[in-house]
Amino acid sequence: MKRTPLTPGFEALWYGNHPLRFALLPATLLYQLIAGLRREGYRRGWLKAVEIAAPVIVVGNVSVGGTGKTPVVEKFARELQDAGRKVAILSRGYRSKPAPLPKRMLNQLLLRSDSTPPRVVSDGKSLLLDSETAGDEPYMLASNLKDVVVLVDKDRVKAGRYAIETFGCDTLLLDDGYQYWKLAGRRRDIVLIDRQQPFGNEHMLPRGTLREPATHLSRADTIFITKSDGNTKELRARIASLNPNAGIIECVHHPMYIEDLFTGERHDISIIKGKRVASFSGIAQPESFEQSLVKLGAELVYSKRHADHHRFTQQEVLNAINRSKKRQAELIVTTQKDAVRFPKIDRRDLPIYFMRVEIRILSGAEDFRDCVRRICFR
Repeated sequence: MKRTPLTPGFEALWYGNHPLRFALLPATLLYQLIAGLRREGYRRGWLKAVEIAAPVIVVGNVSVGGTGKTPVVEKFARELQDAGRKVAILSRGYRSKPAPLPKRMLNQLLLRSDSTPPRVVSDGKSLLLDSETAGDEPYMLASNLKDVVVLVDKDRVKAGRYAIETFGCDTLLLDDGYQYWKLAGRRRDIVLIDRQQPFGNEHMLPRGTLREPATHLSRADTIFITKSDGNTKELRARIASLNPNAGIIECVHHPMYIEDLFTGERHDISIIKGKRVASFSGIAQPESFEQSLVKLGAELVYSKRHADHHRFTQQEVLNAINRSKKRQAELIVTTQKDAVRFPKIDRRDLPIYFMRVEIRILSGAEDFRDCVRRICFR
């Protein structure tokens, strides 16, 4: 099974012969112990899980890195909205701007919970925050889903109650919440597994990429194999051995169009066929994105990778433009997730586009609407 690297710099540590790989094993055992105790605490009732007055659809994974979760969350939100639900997406807002440090320290010293309302990225009518304050994924979701409420808060129970009481939401989509056991009730857990790299090197963090053991797939209701090519017999057998009751759905991230980053002009995805293209990204799995450009017929003449969630500087973009021009690139293509972190630049001597993708079901459901109906309304 082909493996795609997650983040530049970590490849040797997780998969190669980096000298730190054994030194990290004690930290991995400690992480595994803490995660196991926390999970057992909620399972046995030592830690209190809170039931909330709305169905909760959780989309998450057992590993770090890009499984293509954001487009799946977006697709679920659209279908739920089309089915008549008032949807709120609850996100932790990874790398979003935190509350002021003095306030956080005071709350910790006084052992009190944070009473600050969740950050409202979208009220279902307007986009209210920028990507730096909201975080990449919440901002991207709010930009694409004009009629869906998007909230950011580490405390998803508080955010869920706020969505219900303030906006009248009746369905909650928990983005990246498979390990968030505090929120219980009418909950359905959907886990995404990347076909190219399903369980990494089988080690837990920090020695590997797993947030929890692969055996914990047993509590999932539905499992999505993302970036599928149909050649998944071995992976499906592994999943079935870990969870024989979960439905397995295979999907692919399908390119829809490319859009000019600064003008908003859209072009058919076929425009890159035969073109000399440069890629620019700061995502968990850059090779997957670059390979998609090649599959679309582009000649990839230059690629620049940054760490996941990297916030680009103007100089970094200008450097990429200069190097792309030296390789005689005709255009630069990035991802939509990266596009929300681009600075404004004065030079437009090489067009920069982002690629818009959507989820398409390959097997396990007749279409996504059928998939949502079976998962959410059965």
